[in-house]
Amino acid sequence: MNHTMKTFRSCVGAAVLAALSVPAVLAPAPALAAGEAEARQLDQAVAALRSIDSMKANFVQTDRSGQTVRGELTLKRPGKIRFQYEKSANMLIVGDGKALTLIDYDVRQVQRWPIKNSPLGALLDPSRDVAKFGKVLSTGNPNVISIEVRDRSHPEYGIITLIFTRKASAPGGLELSYWVALDSQNKRTTISLSNQRYGVPVTDADFRWVDPRPRNRR
Repeated sequence: MNHTMKTFRSCVGAAVLAALSVPAVLAPAPALAAGEAEARQLDQAVAALRSIDSMKANFVQTDRSGQTVRGELTLKRPGKIRFQYEKSANMLIVGDGKALTLIDYDVRQVQRWPIKNSPLGALLDPSRDVAKFGKVLSTGNPNVISIEVRDRSHPEYGIITLIFTRKASAPGGLELSYWVALDSQNKRTTISLSNQRYGVPVTDADFRWVDPRPRNRR
């Protein structure tokens, strides 16, 4: 296995956990001492995410050393997401709203984590009060909104920073452009989106996968 793929496998978990959290990490926050403007921006980002019924987009995943892997993201509310990586990666990641499944076809392994037991469970479980985890960061650009999400009582969950760009044609007027995941080992992974298509036909079949494990594995 080459260095690129070793690096990819070492960071994929943090990146995808961050990705899976996108539809659920935020909730409207009350106006805080930090300012009503920031609270409104957080509300706008939440509304934009909740306005997405389905979406497809191209993505580029980049680790801290600059290694990249490309693919296509498919999203369907509530909570379903698929990362179809390029052929060189030979991996697939699917979230069905209840669990996150990583399928590695090279080694014929499947890993599955219940969302409530995942490292970022406090952010992925929509039944929890997560409003207190979101913080608007200054970007100096009125057309860009940056939101940092972290649970300070659980630093092992890492940090997610979501970057939105104002776009009139996007649901809610904001488009999620990219996010950055920083895990507890200080490993940084960025997933950048492009060619976002909203309201596209997406069915439950898009979140099915072929099990590569031998039938007699048990």
